[in-house]
Amino acid sequence: MKTVILYYSFSGKTRELAVKKANELGADIEEITEVKKSSMLKAFTVGAFMAIKRKKAEIQPVKSVLSGYDQIVIMAPVWANKPAPAFNNIIEHLPSGKKVELFLTSGSGKTKGSAEGTKALIAARGCEVTGYTDIKT
Repeated sequence: MKTVILYYSFSGKTRELAVKKANELGADIEEITEVKKSSMLKAFTVGAFMAIKRKKAEIQPVKSVLSGYDQIVIMAPVWANKPAPAFNNIIEHLPSGKKVELFLTSGSGKTKGSAEGTKALIAARGCEVTGYTDIKT
C-alpha cells in the first residue's frame, strides 16, 4: 500500500512524530507549511479561535500528487480542542475514495470533543477514516 504522510507542525513535536511514522511505514512524507508563519502569540490567540471555528489557514501548495496514494496519513497539532487551522486546509486537498488515518498531537493527548466532527470533515470529502489517534506530546 503506497502511503504518504502530510503533517503540519508548529513547535516541531508533530514533525518528529511524522518522521518516525514515515520511517516505520516506509511512507513518503510532506510538511505542510503556512504561507505566513504565525507568531506564538498569534497561534494561541487568533489561531486557537480559528481552530474552534474550523477556519482554514492559508498553506503553501501541496506538492504530493495525492491521487497516486492508497493511504493518506495526516498529522497535526490540536489547538483549543480542535485541529490547527492548517489541518482544515489540508483536508480540502483530499481526493475522494482515499483511506485517511489521523494522528492529532496535543499537550493533553485528548481531542474527544472534536473527534466526531473531525472524522465527519474527512467523510464529507468522500474518504474513509481508517484510524484516529490522539498523541500526548
